[in-house]
Amino acid sequence: MKDYSQEAIFAVNEIKNRAGKNGQFLNWVGILPENQLKNIDNIYEMAEKAKIGGFTDIAVLGIGGSRHTTEAMMKLLGKDAHVHFYSSIDPESFKRFANSLDLDKTKFLVVSKSGGTLETTIAYENAKKLLTEKYPNTDLSERFVAMTDKSPEKSKLRRAVEAGEIKLSGLVHDDVGGRFSILDDATLFTMAFAGVSKDDAVAVLEASIAAQKEFLNPVIEENEALRLATFNVDAKLNGKKNHFVEYFGDAFSGVTLWEKQMKNESLKSNISTDTNVGPGYLHYNAESDLDPANTDSFFTFVYVRTDDLATNALMKGAMTAYKNQHPVTEIVFNDLSPKSIGRFIELKHFETLYTGIILRQVTGGKVEDGSALPEVLQPNVEIYKKEVKKLYQY
Repeated sequence: MKDYSQEAIFAVNEIKNRAGKNGQFLNWVGILPENQLKNIDNIYEMAEKAKIGGFTDIAVLGIGGSRHTTEAMMKLLGKDAHVHFYSSIDPESFKRFANSLDLDKTKFLVVSKSGGTLETTIAYENAKKLLTEKYPNTDLSERFVAMTDKSPEKSKLRRAVEAGEIKLSGLVHDDVGGRFSILDDATLFTMAFAGVSKDDAVAVLEASIAAQKEFLNPVIEENEALRLATFNVDAKLNGKKNHFVEYFGDAFSGVTLWEKQMKNESLKSNISTDTNVGPGYLHYNAESDLDPANTDSFFTFVYVRTDDLATNALMKGAMTAYKNQHPVTEIVFNDLSPKSIGRFIELKHFETLYTGIILRQVTGGKVEDGSALPEVLQPNVEIYKKEVKKLYQY
């Protein structure tokens, strides 16, 4: 770690100096969780209004960060039994999704910053058609909740809200970025709707604020996010380009796509990240992972501390086998309390950014003056979207 102490100091200062500035997409540092603490009563009041009429289930229509953030949180909290997620676009997938819902008890949460994301727009139109067919001549404006940009000039969905097409709405906040938006209105509203107590929501937010201060400490020995980042960078510099994050426990089943999105959008092709939930994956991935010819992988094991003998035997045995061949580090939860979850969210946020910044430092990469960090941008995603727009106007 000491080999990277100067790069670590630089990385922390990069975040501190950019946080809160327009166009840096770092408003999730400090600003978002603190604002959400002030706004938590309003979000919970909105959720209570949404449940009027006996609604117990929420169907989240969103893609990328608009889905994975909320899904990660709800599964970590164990409050996802009545929360349904949809990100597909083809008719058969929507048919199957619709058949899984009790429409008499389900409201739809539409999440899109621009309000014009293709997959979410199609899902919203399909949901309106579905409800119109089941409840003809009925005002459907109260069956939807929108989370989108505050400006009708920027968001088609906001225009729908102002036109009365959707009654309840919250914000997708500015300069946050989808993969870092886990504490935005969509997730907190879903928590409230699904029965997470306001005290627990506050505990998550307060833990997030405390963790951000912890992870902005430039002393690498005292900062777990920096330690994880330098582990990642050192593995990369030693020829390891494939990072596998191995979660143990079904509580982490929603985290896998969120982390994969966050890491791959942020680190681009520098490090390829994949995620799994164990122990099931060991019964097939270990054949590849522990093949002597596998020389380009490194691993992070994530699990909750336990006294269970079988679990500990499996964890220790698996990690011993992997450590005999690969670089391996661990993230260990003491519990899955709201406080622990809030800290973990920020640990992953900062690990991701620090990995990119430190790697760029040691390889001579530069950021143009005034530009946002590459780790918060995703320009390459627009390449495929442009091709789609040539074929389908939306």
